[in-house]
Amino acid sequence: MRPNDYGDESINFFNPDAVKALNTALLKHFYKIGYWDFPKGFLCPPIPGRADYIHHLSDLLAGEGDSLSPEGKEKKVKCLDVGTGASCIYPIIGNREYGWQFVGSEVDVAALTSAKKIVNENPDLKGKIELRLQAEEKYIFKGIIQPGEKFDLTMCNPPFHNSEAEALEATQRKVSHLKHKKVTMVKRNFGGKNNELWCPGGEKKFIGDMILESREYSDSCRWFTTLVSKEANLKSIYRMLEKVNTSSTKTISMGQGNKKSRIVAWHF
Repeated sequence: MRPNDYGDESINFFNPDAVKALNTALLKHFYKIGYWDFPKGFLCPPIPGRADYIHHLSDLLAGEGDSLSPEGKEKKVKCLDVGTGASCIYPIIGNREYGWQFVGSEVDVAALTSAKKIVNENPDLKGKIELRLQAEEKYIFKGIIQPGEKFDLTMCNPPFHNSEAEALEATQRKVSHLKHKKVTMVKRNFGGKNNELWCPGGEKKFIGDMILESREYSDSCRWFTTLVSKEANLKSIYRMLEKVNTSSTKTISMGQGNKKSRIVAWHF
């Protein structure tokens, strides 16, 4: 904590340890999570924004009548979280808020190990969250979705940037804007490793590959969804969705504070 510009005591959001402490407290207080930790350097997710995605997906199912069984009772929803990360955050919130069952996929062995420890250290998450290693990084669903397996939803927070340099430049711009002066040496307050923040081709290519591969799993999932950070990427994403002949697509606006984002959802 520190005094802000108005003399009030506030979280120091420029300090990664402060951000992690805040998120840990939010999870303990609102989601009754007793243990939540992960190795230094991994992405520390902002809890309200992650919860926002989950709530919008619940609305998506409710709008289609998919959240209810034929008897009118809430049915068990099964969700695949692509790239669940070391924090296991989406499965935690989705299970706590709505009782959803989750499969979380991850290419990073250290991140997967961390997520498994979180589940194991919180006994009432066991049996509700399953974590699987994606052994082949070129695939998103292959090797994760098993033959005959059915999901109501997939979700993903894809890597945004093309390279580490681009990710660093974006952080410098954000911090310079917040501090009202040019900053060249920065430390990411939310952390993040390479496959969490950047990949060849960035968000645009990652989502394009996801859409193409989703066609092969059209019978395995009701709604495929992903976050789209960069509005400029929507045009190419819509073209790709037309190319694979989706039967329905939706774009859902999201906003937390000054940050604007959106979810793109599609099914066959």
